[in-house]
Amino acid sequence: MSNSPLWTLAEIAAATGGTAYGAADITGLVIDSREAFLGDLFIPLKDKRDGHDFIPAALKAGASASLSEVNIDQPHVRVGDSFKAMQDMAFAARRRSKAIRVGVTGSVGKTSIKEMIATIFEAHGESHKSVRSFNNHWGVPLTMARMPRETQRAVFEMGMNHAGELSELSTLLQPDIALVSLIAPAHLVHFASVDDIATAKAEIFDGLTMGGVAVLNKDDIYFGKFEASASARQAIIITFGQSPEADVSLSKLRVATDKSTAQVNYLDQAYDLIIPAVGEHWLMNAAAALAVAVASGIDMASAITSLATYTIPAGRGVSFKTVIDGKDITVLDESYNANPTSMRAAITSASQQAEGRTIAVLGDMFELGKDELELHAALAPNIEAANISRVIVTGECMRALRGALRRDIRGLWVANAELAFDALRDEIVSGDTVLIKGSNASGLGDLIHLIQSYKDEDET
Repeated sequence: MSNSPLWTLAEIAAATGGTAYGAADITGLVIDSREAFLGDLFIPLKDKRDGHDFIPAALKAGASASLSEVNIDQPHVRVGDSFKAMQDMAFAARRRSKAIRVGVTGSVGKTSIKEMIATIFEAHGESHKSVRSFNNHWGVPLTMARMPRETQRAVFEMGMNHAGELSELSTLLQPDIALVSLIAPAHLVHFASVDDIATAKAEIFDGLTMGGVAVLNKDDIYFGKFEASASARQAIIITFGQSPEADVSLSKLRVATDKSTAQVNYLDQAYDLIIPAVGEHWLMNAAAALAVAVASGIDMASAITSLATYTIPAGRGVSFKTVIDGKDITVLDESYNANPTSMRAAITSASQQAEGRTIAVLGDMFELGKDELELHAALAPNIEAANISRVIVTGECMRALRGALRRDIRGLWVANAELAFDALRDEIVSGDTVLIKGSNASGLGDLIHLIQSYKDEDET
C-alpha cells in the first residue's frame, strides 16, 4: 500500500461539488464522533439526531476535518447534503479504483461469507471489506468511500429490508461479482412472502457490470429466479452447493467437535477443505466464498489454504470455555442475529459440537411478520431431533416455542438477560455446551457479557 492519503480535502470537494476550507490529508472516515482519531474525516449524518451537533466532539477527539452543511471554524468541506456527499465520495472511490468489487447478499450467512471472502482476498493482494455489518443505505457508501485507490479486490455486504433498497445499493456499487447466499424467512414483517424477499434480493443484479459474474446457490429453490435476473445482465453464472451439478460442489461433508471438512469438486479436480467452524452451513458458506475467489482469479487450492486462517465473527458461532459456580461449560455465542433457518442450523451445530448435554438459551427472532408465533413454535421438532436437553427462552414470541416443546425439555421463560443468567446457573452441570442465540434486539448479547464478566470476577 502506498503512503498516499485516502483523500485530501481538495479531492473531497471535487468529488462532492463542495468547497474545501483549509487543508488536510485524510486517512479514515467516521460517522461516529466517539470513533474519531487523528487523520479522520467526520461525516455528520442525520437520523434521530443531527450529526452536525457532534462535529465539535469529533474534532476534539482528533478528527482532522469534517464534512459540514454549515461553515465551521475548522478544516472542513462545505456541502449541501452530507449524506449525498458521502454517496458522491463512494462514486468517486469506485471510479478511481481498478478493484474487483464483490457484492454479497442473501437471507443468511452474509457476514460470515463476506468475512471468508475477505480472508481469501487478504492473502492475495491489497484488499478491502465492509466492517462489521455495514450493509445498508449508509453502510455500503461509507465502505466504498473508505476504499483505498490501490485496492485490488474488495467485498461488500449488502442487506435490505424493503423493495428497491438493494437496487439502489447495487447501482451505486456496480459489483463485478454478485453473490446470493440463500433465501429464507427473514424480514417478513416488510414483505408479504418469501417469494417477495427473493424478488428483492434479485435486485443485486440491477447494478452488476454487464458480463460480470453471478455466484448462485444451486441448492436454493430460487436458483432459477436468480439465474434469470443475472442472465439479463449477460452474467457468467458460477454455482456452488451440494448438488453434483454445481460448479463448486461439496461432497463427503463431515462435522467434528472443532472443525468441519468436505471434498470440494471443481473443474474435474477434488480438493480437501478443512475449516475451523462447526456445521454443514459453514461448509456451504465456504463453498460460496471459494466460488467468488475463483471468479476473481484466485487459484482454488490457494483459496482453500487461505481459509484455514478464517476466524468466526463475534456473535456468530464463536465458542469459549468458562467456569460458572465451579461448573466447566462451553458457550456457543450466536447472539448476533437469528431467523428460522439460521436458528435451525445453530441448533444442529450445537448438538454436533457437544460432548455432553446441550442447553439452549433462545431469544426472539424479529421481523417475521404475521406468522411469527408459528415460525417460533416450528423450531420444536428440530430442537427435539437434536437432543437438546433443556431450553430457556426470552421474548414474547418465544413463549410459543416453549409451549410447543416437550415438558422434559421445557425450561423457564425469562424477561431479560439477567434472569436468563440466573436460570442458566440453575440448569448447568459440568461438561454442558450452552447455545445462546436470538436476534440482536433480543438482548442475548448482554447474557454473553454477563457470562464473560462473571468468569473474570471469579478468576480475580
